[in-house]
Amino acid sequence: MEMNTAASQLSQKQVTLIVQNCLRILEVEFGWIDDFDKIIFKYVMLFFFNSILNVSLNKYARDFELLKVLKVGTNNISFSPDGRTISSIAYGGKIQILDIKSGQPIQICIGHSKLVNVVEFSADGNTLISCSQDQTIRLWDVKTGKEIMIFKGHSEIWDVHFSPDGKNIISGFYDGTICVWDITSGKEIQKIITYSGGVLSVNYSPDGKMIVSSSRSKTIILWDAQTGKKIKELTGHSNAISSVAFSPDNQFIVSCSFDKTVQIWDVESGKQSKILKGHSAIVTDVKYFPDGNTIVSSSDDKTIRLWDAQIGSEIQKLKEHSGGVRAIDISKDNATIISCSFDGTIRLWG
Repeated sequence: MEMNTAASQLSQKQVTLIVQNCLRILEVEFGWIDDFDKIIFKYVMLFFFNSILNVSLNKYARDFELLKVLKVGTNNISFSPDGRTISSIAYGGKIQILDIKSGQPIQICIGHSKLVNVVEFSADGNTLISCSQDQTIRLWDVKTGKEIMIFKGHSEIWDVHFSPDGKNIISGFYDGTICVWDITSGKEIQKIITYSGGVLSVNYSPDGKMIVSSSRSKTIILWDAQTGKKIKELTGHSNAISSVAFSPDNQFIVSCSFDKTVQIWDVESGKQSKILKGHSAIVTDVKYFPDGNTIVSSSDDKTIRLWDAQIGSEIQKLKEHSGGVRAIDISKDNATIISCSFDGTIRLWG
């Protein structure tokens, strides 16, 4: 609608100026009975324009509904690039690749000897990466389920991701180190010592130029991906930071914490942009939608929440899980959310 398109260009400052202009016009044309009328009108108009602004900024948002429940217990999940399969972690160190339509496993990857913490598909969907408390990272062939390579670490590994160009793997260790591995040779090519407690989350910026990490010590650190040098440290959370991610345009970082908040940070200034409050327990995972307009978070309060990335308002709360929600992912077309929970299910929302 035209109203939404126009209103989406309005900032809070512009809304205030519009209200002030309306006040001046009415004062000239009609006069005021007293100042109380002016105060009431001001707040009514501010509410009206803010409502339009909120609706317009959320024009990309849609209501998600529960589509399917898969009775699969897992603590982490990942969409394949084509959105047709899901990788999940089975008990005993096994990894399952599930067909979304049938909910049945089409491959089972066996190799880890302890709990697997994270699984992720490569950009082309041909390989899968996993990390475990057995101190190894493993690369898997998706079609055959066979192990391609083992990367041996030195401590429990809490997070792992492919680099944007697919040439490297980055991992975060319980002892506070970050390691980068060459995917072809399997060799460690870079080590960053964070001095900030266990690394709970680590990832590249979409352009591959920066690394962001979060830890048990309440800090987020930005690193130069080429040199491994610290760029800046972001402080604001009051407890351990469970997950952190860049926005698709590299300009913002979103983080979630044991302090029950989701926070947005400006990359250039390093300053906290917004605090998103609503969860009543530990926030376990957070991600930007691929289009960058929406943020989704999961929590031990059994809910998934969607937030407007620009203004920080809550758009929707999904609450079908009967246990804490451990992890979430979004399909590349922004159409589907997957979540996994302590209730022993994976749920698809769309």
